Amino acid sequence: MEDLFSLTINTVISIKLSVFVYVYIMSYTFTPERLPCKMFLCTQTWRASVAELLGTAVLVFALDTIVISTIQTQTKTPNLILSTLVAIIVTILLLATYPISGGHINPVVTFAALLTGLISISKAFIYILAQCVGGIVGALALKAVVNSEIERTFSLGGCTLTVVAPGPDGPTVVGLETGQALRLEIICGFVFLFASVWMAFDHRQAKGLGRVNVLIIVGIVLGLLVYVSTTVTATKGYAGAGLNPARCLGPAIVRGGHLWNGHWVFWVGPAIACVAFAIYTKVIPSQLSHTME
Repeated sequence: MEDLFSLTINTVISIKLSVFVYVYIMSYTFTPERLPCKMFLCTQTWRASVAELLGTAVLVFALDTIVISTIQTQTKTPNLILSTLVAIIVTILLLATYPISGGHINPVVTFAALLTGLISISKAFIYILAQCVGGIVGALALKAVVNSEIERTFSLGGCTLTVVAPGPDGPTVVGLETGQALRLEIICGFVFLFASVWMAFDHRQAKGLGRVNVLIIVGIVLGLLVYVSTTVTATKGYAGAGLNPARCLGPAIVRGGHLWNGHWVFWVGPAIACVAFAIYTKVIPSQLSHTME
């Protein structure tokens, strides 16, 4: 109980600190010109968000299918196969959606873009809403094509911290501690933004490397983080770092049950990572910032 109480207190403190830093950053990042309320009525943004919805839906359907099939094959290197396929499918979907919406298909990317002043609050809201709806649509599509046994056994390939497994003395809960999972989400989320997404945000990098190369790097880094998060823990019941709250939300809503256990970790962790990343971008001298060509 003491550990649980301590973890709860630490989590609340982390959230409060994140909110404080977020407000601080917003006060220096955004100007009235970047907060156009009329953007909520901008048909162009809503039409672009359709790409975010469909891209996220395909992402959830494909990734969850990959998770299920990888486990079913009982290969000796499931983590390697999973991470490789994740890198490929993410790269393909980024290439498909980038010309239309900027290729976010992830609330982490959208929230980081908001905090760094690259998009407005209204556009971020519309995109994240579309991504969450897309996650649900993708999970519903997967549920429609798998039988009930696979759905029950693999929980639609959703994000899990723990599962109930048979034990010598009856069913037992196995998985990863909430605190460790939260730390993994924060660290992996920050690395994801720092090592790949920042290249897409930086106009000089995108121009120098080329759009296709940048998106390939984003996919590779994401695949590597999936491999790392599932390897360093090697714990049955833990599905690895989510790194995409919309992808975790879809199966949780459609399947429910234990997918809601610790679900907040897949939102709070990435949010803290985004705030940390935004602080990092503010530390960089202006002449080295992505706003300079």
